[in-house]
This record gives sequence, C-alpha cells and structure tokens, in this order.
Amino acid sequence: MQLSILQSRLVASAIATILLLILYLSLFPPQLAFAEEINHDSPIIFDDDTMVDGLDAELEDSDGTYEPDFGVFDRSILGRVAKRDIIQLSNNVPNQMNLNAGGFLIYHLDGSQLSTGDEEESTTLELRGEPAGLQEEEQDVFVDWDGEVKLSKRAKERMVYISANTCLQPSGNKSAGEPPQLTLYVSNSTNNTSPGPSAAASEQVARNFTQGAVMLNVTASDDLWISVAANNVSSEFSGIYNFQIAASVDAWYHSYNESMADELFWVDSDTTSVLLITQNLTTSRDTAVGEGLVASKPYVMFAQNDDDPSINGLRYSYCGLGNYAQIAAVRNGQDTTQVTTGITKRGAGGFPKQQFYFSGLNASSKYQGILARNANATTNPNIPGGGGHVLRSTTFNTKSNGANCNLVFNLTFCDEVAYAVPSNNVTFPNTTLLGEFYDNYALSLYDGFNKSLQQTPCEAPDTQQFSLVRNCTTCRSAYKDWLCSVTIPRCEDFSATDNWLQPRAINQTFPDGTNLNPDMLTHYTSYQDQSSFLNSRNPLIDQVVKPGPYKEVLPCAELCYDLVQSCPAALGFSCPRPWLKGFNTSYGLRSPASEQGNITCNYPGSFHYYAGAAGLAVPWLLTSGLFLLASATVW
Repeated sequence: MQLSILQSRLVASAIATILLLILYLSLFPPQLAFAEEINHDSPIIFDDDTMVDGLDAELEDSDGTYEPDFGVFDRSILGRVAKRDIIQLSNNVPNQMNLNAGGFLIYHLDGSQLSTGDEEESTTLELRGEPAGLQEEEQDVFVDWDGEVKLSKRAKERMVYISANTCLQPSGNKSAGEPPQLTLYVSNSTNNTSPGPSAAASEQVARNFTQGAVMLNVTASDDLWISVAANNVSSEFSGIYNFQIAASVDAWYHSYNESMADELFWVDSDTTSVLLITQNLTTSRDTAVGEGLVASKPYVMFAQNDDDPSINGLRYSYCGLGNYAQIAAVRNGQDTTQVTTGITKRGAGGFPKQQFYFSGLNASSKYQGILARNANATTNPNIPGGGGHVLRSTTFNTKSNGANCNLVFNLTFCDEVAYAVPSNNVTFPNTTLLGEFYDNYALSLYDGFNKSLQQTPCEAPDTQQFSLVRNCTTCRSAYKDWLCSVTIPRCEDFSATDNWLQPRAINQTFPDGTNLNPDMLTHYTSYQDQSSFLNSRNPLIDQVVKPGPYKEVLPCAELCYDLVQSCPAALGFSCPRPWLKGFNTSYGLRSPASEQGNITCNYPGSFHYYAGAAGLAVPWLLTSGLFLLASATVW
C-alpha cells in the first residue's frame, strides 16, 4: 500500500524520534533506586576498603585523642582536644575512683535511671532529721537549656540526690595544712557533656566539698553529666585523692550534719577510756523493735585527739573517717577491738540507746567523738544511706595520768551507775572486779531496807496504803536510786578545781605510794578536823579500795527528797536543809553550769548535758520538780 505524503511524513517523524530516544538513553543511562530494610546491627561498610585500612592504621598510631588536620593553620593555634572516658552511674550504686591532683573524672546518669527508684518525689532517710544546716547544699537547682541557673519549679522533673565522700587525700607535712577540697560539677545540658573547671559556669552547677563531703540536689527529666575535679596541690603534698560518688532518686546515699541537735552524749571517762551514749533510738515499747535495734547496732563511732590533725579535711566523710580516724569502731567494714558497743536502756525513759566504750586513749587529753549512721548495717550497699551518715562531733576529756578514778558500768543491781568511781589498780586490777565490789555492797544494804519495808502493808487496798500517790514500788525505786548514788561515789581528779566538788581522803596515800603535794594541802588547812574531808563517804571505800585523795561529785539533793516523799514515814528518812551545816558536804544542787556540759551533782543515768541540745530526752531528775525540802537531820 502506497502511503500518502502526510502519512510518509508522520512515519519519518516517529522513526526519527525513536532513534533520538535510543541515542539519548545510550548517552545518559538512568539511575534507579531500590528500597531495602537496613540491619542496624550490621557493621558499616565503606565503599573503598583501602579507606578502612588507612583509618585503622591512623587509629592504631593515635593516643586516643582527636587532633584536627588543617594544613593552612599552625598547630599552636589549633591546640589539642582530649577525649575522656565517661563513667556510667546507676541509681543508688556507688562508684569509687582514684583521682590525681589537677585531674577530673566525668560521670553520666542516663535519663532512664530517673524512673528506677521510688516514684515518690521525697523519700526520707531513717534518721532523726534531715541535715538542718545544709540549706545551701540542698537547694533544688537545675541548669536550663539556655545555660541559666534557675530554681526548680518541681513540675514533672525528678529530684536527684548527688553525694560524694573523699576517702583518701594527699598527705603533707605539718606546716602544709589541709590539701584542697574536691569540687563537684553537674550539667543537664547537651551543650556541656563535660562539666568541669574549663566549662562555662552558666552551663553547670559547681559545689565544693566540705570536710571531705558534698551533697547536691538537682531536678532533672533527662540525662545528667557529673564530674569531680581536684585542684593542683603544692609540692608540700604527695599522693592521690580517692573518692566515692553516688546518685539517687530516692534519698541521699552519703550525708552529713554539722548543726543538728546532739545525738551523742559523753557519760564519763577515766585516764584511758570513755563511755558515750546515743539519744533514745526509739520510744517504742515493742519488744520486737528493741530486738531489731540490738541486732543492727545502727550507729558506729570514731574518736580523734584534738592534737592529731589527720582527719582535718575529712570530718564529714564516712569512708575518710574510717581510713584516717585514730580510733574507729569499724574499719573496712569490720568491727575493731578498741571500741565496744551495745544496746542499753539505762537513762531517760528506759528506752533503748546505743553505748560506746573506747579504750586506749591518752591521759589529760581532749577528744572529738564522731557518731555516724552505720553504712554496714545492711548486707546490701546499694540502698539510700548506704554510704553512711556523719553527725556533729561531741567533745570529751580524759582524766589526768595516774588518776585514781576508773569507769564502771553494766552493773547487775545498780544498773543505772555508769561513771568513774574511786579505784585502786593494785587492789582491783580490772574494772569488772571493782564494779562487782561496789555493786555487791549496795545490794547488801538494799536487802536490809527491803526487810524493813516488808513490815508495811504493801498489798493493802489503795485507801489503806501509806500514801494515795505513792506505794511500795515507788519507794523501792526511790531508795535504790538514792542508795546507788551515795554508796558508789562519782569520782573526779583531785586536781579538778570546780567548786561543786567535795575533796575526800585528803591525807591518805595514793595507790602508787605518793601523797598530795604540800602546796596543794595548804588550801585545806582549815578542814583538817572535818571527817568529810579526811575520809570517804563510806568507810568501806577507805578500808578496802584505798583510792587515796580524790574529789566527789555529790549526789543530787532531789534524790533524798524523792526518797522521803516516796516511802512510809515510819522508815524515818529525812534530808538536810541546804542552809544547814553538813548539807554542802553531803548533797549537791543543779546550777546553770549543769547546762554547759558539767555534772554539778550526780543522779542515775547522768551525763554531760548541754542546754543547746534541742530535742534532748532529759532524765527524770532534770524535770522532776522535786524541790520540796524535808525536815531535817543531816544524813
């Protein structure tokens, strides 16, 4: 079939178009794309194996730091940027590291850890109170994304408790003083993942350690970066720092308290030992609660002579005290032999308290006793409070060398007696025998009283008793308190000058065969004819113990008044009036000095009490109000 002219032109155009398309495709082939799921666990494959080999070779030759390579810039201008390892922190899990002076370590608390603890925003440690003097340290702060430090509005953020203790510090000579304290830095900004001395202050919060401890609250809803930095030290110091750090969303892992009311009280001391006691551990009468306290022994103690500076800079650090304190109840998690501790109900209210007996002390010395919450009270260290809680220190003194006063406590009958008594190391080579002597003597006197009391109709109805408010039980208790206090005198060095002390046995010989210095005796020339100065209160002390000269803290007059009020008049008890002769050598009175750590008169459960100890459980005597004076003969 012959094509028309128009059809011929169309065919020619189509053929030309196809040929042009074939020519175009041959010159510019299309780039086609195919979709495929990527396995993220697979290694990244480089297009050029030689590139990988070259990179590996460079990494092997490097020292772990990034060094930019721009030929047009001089190396002195570019500098060198160090890459640091970041240590991961977990909730309530401590990390302990060495740190050289001038260095710092970086930690990361992942945001996922903020939901691992108790969802309650505020959790309280099982202590008497949160650290009252740490408002600045405990202020809730966070760093905003723009770098501005702001107060937390407590929206949906989680409170994070960051704490650390210095366990070791560089040592120096005596003239060097204390090494610098460490510094804690915290950032929640991705712009500052290496907080520290060189980072912008507007993008981090910094807090210096105080006596080896730091506590900082921050609020966070995501990751936190934390660092601990050490300043450079002078050539007078050598050694490293070692510290323990922890972060918790529940409560403090480490804590200290420098201003809380006293929790530890000085009971008494002798030349080489001291007895201290805590506040009531509980006011519960539940036997199970008391047994649990006995088993756990919630507190430990450290002691330091004021002349020894070894704990300076570490007084608030639990692990630091364990490493440096002269005397420690616990070292490396193990009980030591220099400290004996136990639970007693002696003193106010008859509630459980923990007592500590320290031996091996220096005579005529001033010490600091430091009480701490036992970090080893549980087998699981990864709990809030697992790093220990250090409380304020308590000052105590030892008696002079060669003193004739020794501590006795834990007696069977006079179970409230816990103080130094007239002693003689030759006659009684240990305090157990000495305590038994005094205790047995008091018990023998009590037996005679008890037989006399049995003549009273104690089992009669209340209306037929000798008193509507007192009975035979209160009489026995009052007599026992009075008897133990007058039979077992509280002893002080003869060299003590307090005006409430009564000199005893001034002309007798000391256990070492010496006598009082004649110059000292001249002060008592006018008392050479008074039995109260020449002899002990009880003749048996001079006959058996033979302590030599000492001074006595006289029993409180309230003990006598309470005895008269509590017992039948038929027993014939009476007390001297303060203004009559003989009172000042038989009984003592409380005075304002009693509230300044002095014991101006002796009473059951007595200890060195300070009026500033807010919340103190004061023994019965201090609040008894028994100032009614009975009529009168001198005891």
